Amino acid sequence: MKILQVELGDRSYPIYIGSKLLAQPDLYRRHIRSRQVLVVTNETVAPLYLNAVLANLQDYTVETVILPDGEQFKTLEFISRIFDKLLSCKFSRNATLIALGGGVIGDMGGFAAACYQRGIPFIQIPTTLLAQVDSSVGGKTGVNHPLGKNMIGAFYQPQCVIADADVLDSLDDRQLSAGLAEVIKYGLIRDEAFFDWLEQNVGALLARDKEALAFAIERSCRNKAEIVAEDETESGVRATLNLGHTFGHAIETGTGYGAYLHGEAVAIGMCQAADLSRRKGWLNDENVERIVRLILAARLPVKPPESLSPGQFLELMAVDKKNLDGNIRLILLEKIGLATLPIYVDPNLLEMTLGIYGRN
Repeated sequence: MKILQVELGDRSYPIYIGSKLLAQPDLYRRHIRSRQVLVVTNETVAPLYLNAVLANLQDYTVETVILPDGEQFKTLEFISRIFDKLLSCKFSRNATLIALGGGVIGDMGGFAAACYQRGIPFIQIPTTLLAQVDSSVGGKTGVNHPLGKNMIGAFYQPQCVIADADVLDSLDDRQLSAGLAEVIKYGLIRDEAFFDWLEQNVGALLARDKEALAFAIERSCRNKAEIVAEDETESGVRATLNLGHTFGHAIETGTGYGAYLHGEAVAIGMCQAADLSRRKGWLNDENVERIVRLILAARLPVKPPESLSPGQFLELMAVDKKNLDGNIRLILLEKIGLATLPIYVDPNLLEMTLGIYGRN
């Protein structure tokens, strides 16, 4: 087992990475403050791993909430089911919430924990590659709104993250590839050597080679932990983690939550960001081709949906947390391994990317 530390002063916490971690009770118990525990999961994950978690909590007062599976259920309506359970069971502010699932469950569970009695402890047990390498680390929690993704939420750090690589065995191929989008992102924004490694090892990752996956998870978590420690609330360098996300969120919102997995939309968005970076004169054709080639090798889409016009893209991109005074700001690439902070982009260049890239 590897242990990485997210250094945030009195809010610091460990990320446990390894195999068979669900069967290690001490990992849970050391982070649970009282006898009351609520496990939040979904209909896909519950039959697979809920009993394994409950087996570690037999001498606690445990309740469960099992939500529908899917991005379309990441709403205020469905998060109310978590509050209903906490309140009906009279759980105190020392109760612990365990979020067992992918990014949707982690975001919803974390947001519920942040809000209930103004904050109760919670533990992240991510069950998808995307959640293990990205969404479970850093304390971003929240829900979607029909007008914008993740626009309602809070920064709220977990007590720990338990990333058991064995749970990825049950992950379908599409979800695995979606997680690789966020892995590739770390190479693009700050870790060129990792990007080079991914070019050589993407096949092993898709084949679920345990050693390759363990390395990718640890390297990704280490990158994110360092960024979060430097900038917890996204006032600076943490914004670089949003490479491709402004485009990607527009795709998710514009096509209806769930049509594209988050990682799929981000993969397209990173290709669009690479194209725009080329138009700015920072990347050359070879750089962009390498990025697109790796994303394709990860079995991810690279072209935006034909159903979204450039005008619709711009309208949807205008609803984004990085924007300032109504103006769109984007994360671009100065080179592979170095991202910009949020910058304003010439609208003509942006329209060329939206109107031409992937549509000719």
